[in-house]
Amino acid sequence: MSIGRDPPVTSIEPKASQVSDADPLAAHDDVPLSHHVHVPDAKSFKRQAALTLGALGVVFGDIGTSPLYAMRETALATGGSVPHPFAILGGLSLIFWTLMSVVTLKYVTLIMRADNNGEGGVLALATLAHRSPGLGKRVKTMIGIGAILGLALFFGDGMLTPAITVLSAVEGLSVESHALQPLVVPLVLVILVGLFAMQSRGTAHIGRLFGPVMALWFVVLAVLGLISILKAPGILVAVNPWYAVQLFQHEPWTAFVSLGSVVLAVTGCEALYADMGHFGRRPIQFAWFCFVLPSLLLNYFGQGAALLLAPSKAPVAFYAVAPEWAHFPLVLLATIAGIIASQAVISGVFSMARQAVQLGQLPRMEIRHTSATEYGQIYVPRMNALLCVGVVLIVLIFRSSNALAAAYGIAVTGVMVIDTFHAGIVANRQWSWNIRWVILLFGLLAAVDWAFLASNSLKIIEGGWLPLAIAGTVFAVMETWRKGRRHHQEIVRDESMPLDLFMARADKTPTRVAGTAVFLNARTDVVPGSLLHNLKHNRVLHERVVLAHVIVDDTPIVPDAKRVEVTKLGKGFYSVKVHHGFFETPDVPLALKNARPFGLVIDVDHTTFFVGRETLVPAQHPALGHWRTWLYMQLSANALSPARFYCLPPNRVVELGAQITI
Repeated sequence: MSIGRDPPVTSIEPKASQVSDADPLAAHDDVPLSHHVHVPDAKSFKRQAALTLGALGVVFGDIGTSPLYAMRETALATGGSVPHPFAILGGLSLIFWTLMSVVTLKYVTLIMRADNNGEGGVLALATLAHRSPGLGKRVKTMIGIGAILGLALFFGDGMLTPAITVLSAVEGLSVESHALQPLVVPLVLVILVGLFAMQSRGTAHIGRLFGPVMALWFVVLAVLGLISILKAPGILVAVNPWYAVQLFQHEPWTAFVSLGSVVLAVTGCEALYADMGHFGRRPIQFAWFCFVLPSLLLNYFGQGAALLLAPSKAPVAFYAVAPEWAHFPLVLLATIAGIIASQAVISGVFSMARQAVQLGQLPRMEIRHTSATEYGQIYVPRMNALLCVGVVLIVLIFRSSNALAAAYGIAVTGVMVIDTFHAGIVANRQWSWNIRWVILLFGLLAAVDWAFLASNSLKIIEGGWLPLAIAGTVFAVMETWRKGRRHHQEIVRDESMPLDLFMARADKTPTRVAGTAVFLNARTDVVPGSLLHNLKHNRVLHERVVLAHVIVDDTPIVPDAKRVEVTKLGKGFYSVKVHHGFFETPDVPLALKNARPFGLVIDVDHTTFFVGRETLVPAQHPALGHWRTWLYMQLSANALSPARFYCLPPNRVVELGAQITI
């Protein structure tokens, strides 16, 4: 998608904020912020209950399955060098206070206040921070880079989460009988491949079961944990943070290393914020405080109690709290919960990929809507294929959740650091918090994040290189596309005819034929190349010529009233700006139908749409360098055609080719 800056024109509709291709997060500072407003009515309670139940199935799938491996890895990390009871109490205290500080305080209480027109996530928060008033160019650049890096890390986490979650659940089969161990990896692969295969059909039908199943999961977690706590109630003293402090005093290196395992308890905290647009802030907060957090704490403390009584059960800490008769049913329920958690992550990757495409961070991709009624139900075939291949390779490489735990966490902590930085800017610049309080509060939160990130960096050799490699590859692709697209547009701009010059000579053009022609225009101050090529080869112009310029606003959803701006240029020419948000799929024909109130009536079935098809060839000394130019050309060649991306009717599209040297 080509997006450029607009010249000053007199438009019928007031100008909305837009995103520059050179700086995808750039926006005007006067864009109003809106928040979810709770309006009580007769069905309010029922609606909130439904949203809360839905949030249990989507928002909390990842963090809700963390008990499968978090306590186990923490106990193994501390148990080798620290006396037994002290190791369990210290590690459990770290988990408790991590849940309270990172998830409860930072995400649920603070960051969820920073909604971008009701939406959340690393990109939404970055665009919100970017439009804060009074920021310098260097800070805005840091925000933009942080957004791209955070998105790259999120994609890396999206490959690891399904692998470790389903592996941890299915490995429960081998707890009772080691003879079942050889079946674990094949069964996990079948489950995961089947999960990715069903993505094209959507989850509208089975998605209704996610909430009730996860509600059952959390109830089981709480009940099993409570029963175990009653057997060793002394474990409750781990609520005292002094046990965590003593762990650092007694064995500082062991305690520091264990942070890389403790952070596994908060994987999925980004989902709390990213899915806010689907359910609203209140249902998520209510579900966390009243249901999820108590269940998680009861289960973690229950696992700690079981390990106090039987230290040798540390490798199977999660299943240690269950009676023997409930073992296999628990494995089945854990596997289903793992599948639901994986589905939530996959859907999140699809959503973030769509945002990245709309903001110009990734090439155009096919995006299918799998539900006509449910918001956010989309399927991105290319991302689904990449995720499937990546997850299968990860399972085959690591083959166990213990080995994979070494790779898990570094991507999550990286996103946590970026979110804290962006939220601090929003608190100071948009909430008008005193800078001293912002530095104190968010500085402490950032110190916690950096401690987790530093601890996880020790696991790079053991497997932490994998998410970094994935994130690095994604970052390189996104930066190449962004810089290449900017350079590409500069070349097109330099070789294009200014629109005002063309309009001055419009009377001298050849024959005007009946009908309406729509030309997609990368910029509003130059003539589209497709129009010039049509004029050169066919020597005709339509009686009515519409120059359509698609703009991605820095808001998730654009109201229909602000969808289009129409400017009459004279001599049968119109300039139409089509606005859409980064959560929306652009539909140019539908938007043009909304131009009727502005005096522009377009019959799409009798309109010809002209789009340019560019062939890129490398220059002898490319400005981007040889390898980056080659990569950009490959990305551009494999990008979805503008006709399909903008939903143009196939039988009304004319493509005109051009060759550009970059």
